[in-house]
Amino acid sequence: MTAETTHAPIKTGAPWGSAEVAAWRSERTRQRSYEDDVLRVIERFRTRFTVVEYGRLSYGAETYPLVAVKTLHWRGDRPTVLVTGGVHGYETSGVHGALQFIEQHAERYSEQVNVVVAPCVSPWAYERVQRWNPEAIDPNRSFRENSSVQESAALMRFVATLRNHFLLHIDLHETTNTDESEFRPTLAARDDVTFEPGEIPDGFYLCGDAVNPQLLFQQAVIESVAKVTHIAPPDAQQRIIGSPVVAPGVILYPYRELGLCAGMTDARYTTTTEVYPDSARVTPEQCNAAQVAAVCAAINFALTH
Repeated sequence: MTAETTHAPIKTGAPWGSAEVAAWRSERTRQRSYEDDVLRVIERFRTRFTVVEYGRLSYGAETYPLVAVKTLHWRGDRPTVLVTGGVHGYETSGVHGALQFIEQHAERYSEQVNVVVAPCVSPWAYERVQRWNPEAIDPNRSFRENSSVQESAALMRFVATLRNHFLLHIDLHETTNTDESEFRPTLAARDDVTFEPGEIPDGFYLCGDAVNPQLLFQQAVIESVAKVTHIAPPDAQQRIIGSPVVAPGVILYPYRELGLCAGMTDARYTTTTEVYPDSARVTPEQCNAAQVAAVCAAINFALTH
């Protein structure tokens, strides 16, 4: 589960400037270790995979190596599968699910596709259990050409160097109770707009691309994950987080218009997972397993279609 905040949003009657961003950043405390939880786990993979440092974040005195894991025997004539996690650092199962997928499953796909995994795109936010980077910017609205957001720009540069045909990109996320209690109210305060309360869906769902929905693909992922955790039902308006449900457990966003991570390639199949870790019906282990099930189901569908 995510940690509940004790900080009220900073409200000034105007959009935040540098002083408000600095005040917000000063209240974010380190709660866990990227080095222990991610980098040391990746070290165990070096005998079985290629480990690439694709960038380095620099925030004052703090630096963070950005690391991706690739299957061995990479071939330019094979399609490529991209798995990303931790774009929002507080979404824990995205990070640990990606690492678990590498350890348990990535090798078995390497005869058919290249697999590359960036398990923790936003390490500063991971350590502080936050949605934004230190500049109070959402990396998952920043995957745009010439992005000034370090986390997003570094991953886009790395992916561009691969020069492969992308068959699939799956981006691993969570929707948490803190979205409603902390992150959306703080977003409203940052932008000086009225916060309108919403409803957190109880269960797993997918956000597909409105421009390329691939609903059969989305449904195959949902059916696999349903064996691990419960799928979010629509609300009374047949919506999930304000978006119409287009198939059980599936909503759509315009990826590139919004600057979302899952829209950064021209992959035929794309999806964004949304695990619900705050349910009394799930454990952290189930949340990680749901992410792994989603990745495997996505790859299996892409390979057979």
